[in-house]
Amino acid sequence: MADRDATCCKLGRVAETYSLSGLDEDLVSYWTGTGDEQYSTRELARIVNQRILEAAFETAGVSYKEGEIENTYRLLSADDVTSGTRVQTRNELERDGVPVDDVESNFVSHQTVYNHLTKCLEAELATPSDEERLERAEEKLGALQNRTEAVTGDTIAQLRRNDVVDIGKFDVLVSVTVTCEECQQQYTVRELLEERACDCSA
Repeated sequence: MADRDATCCKLGRVAETYSLSGLDEDLVSYWTGTGDEQYSTRELARIVNQRILEAAFETAGVSYKEGEIENTYRLLSADDVTSGTRVQTRNELERDGVPVDDVESNFVSHQTVYNHLTKCLEAELATPSDEERLERAEEKLGALQNRTEAVTGDTIAQLRRNDVVDIGKFDVLVSVTVTCEECQQQYTVRELLEERACDCSA
């Protein structure tokens, strides 16, 4: 691991601000691990951000139960969380003395984690396996689907509140279908990733 200034990038500055000792070693270990021990940069960003939130809780003197940090982070950041729930979570944290705006501004993206690993720490990753590529594709497409559902639900709810749309209790389901133009076989995205081939190859 190369010698570097602790403030080499945003992640370095954040780690110093929140005294996240051992973070660099953990990131490299998780990223370059094998099998179930290997984490994607998106997963690593989640881990970093949860540690930031945990440090903010401790600084504010807020006690927390097991799993509460992870759930609070999900409520602040997940695409499938409604805006109302997110606002409520932020208000509760502010009442407890947690500076939510500062904490969220210090959250890092998966690209920031990648840059920190490759440029600041000079870590290298072997070519991902097919299984790893499939897992990352499923994660990416699932996040897009969840976001579409959440945005659609919020939009319809807002229209209903303003009496523009008349609808009772509702649910939103987004389904994406992939069709092979050669064999005309249709798959959901999950089915295609699991099958990994259409009828053309049968």
